[in-house]
Amino acid sequence: MYTDCRVVLSSDHAAIQLRQAIADHIFARGCEVVDIGPATPESTHYPKHGEAAARRVASGDCRFGIVLCGTGQGIMMAANKVKGIRCGVCADTYSARMLRQHENANMLSLGARVIGEGLALDIVDAFLNASFEGGRHATRVDMITALEQ
Repeated sequence: MYTDCRVVLSSDHAAIQLRQAIADHIFARGCEVVDIGPATPESTHYPKHGEAAARRVASGDCRFGIVLCGTGQGIMMAANKVKGIRCGVCADTYSARMLRQHENANMLSLGARVIGEGLALDIVDAFLNASFEGGRHATRVDMITALEQ
């Protein structure tokens, strides 16, 4: 069960099916889901979807964001261009947990053509169930944040 959880989801055309599975999964665990699409499989551009989700997180409308494209790389890069966003692409649960515990990440990126649904759901759980550890990691996150100035 996740706590304090309102998550925005977005993807490009390559990841619609996985995005919908993730939405169902986190909703079933008591998390509010804001799915901003797209809804149809026509080709679309991942930068606009990464930015749209990141803006929801940066504004405080959503606590976390999960974005998806074919590899997770491009949409992650777009999300990270929005001030206040710390998004990482993960293909394993350990990295997802560390992304929250050490980098205080507020967004997760997944590659729909890289990982299967079962692993994706495990990664989402690892990310959303983890908490920032603070301490020496807070200093490093502050250093990353300072790069935005």
